[in-house]
Amino acid sequence: MAKNNQATGLTHNALEIETVIMGNIMAPKDLRIDGNVQGNIECSGKVVLGQTGLISGNIQCATAEISGKVIGNICAQQSLILKSSSTFEGDIDTASLIIEPGATLNGQCRMNKNNQ
Repeated sequence: MAKNNQATGLTHNALEIETVIMGNIMAPKDLRIDGNVQGNIECSGKVVLGQTGLISGNIQCATAEISGKVIGNICAQQSLILKSSSTFEGDIDTASLIIEPGATLNGQCRMNKNNQ
């Protein structure tokens, strides 16, 4: 579902709480997920995973901010933020990584400045 933020005029896609998608997602704009995705995600913009969100699959995006749970690999060309409530199980490939205290990361990380 695409939403228009009246304050900024920005449009993004949103997957609401309790919504489940079984399959891959391709998004040309920013994507917010508060539900459950069982599949891979390709996003040209930013992926935001809320605290109630779960992604079981790989993520390719420009930037990502994770507050929920991810089981899979992530390739964020510019940056990745793992918020304090996040749980991440998989490998990371990104140019910039921020991990807040309390976040859980089980996997390997490769920092690649050439991704930018």
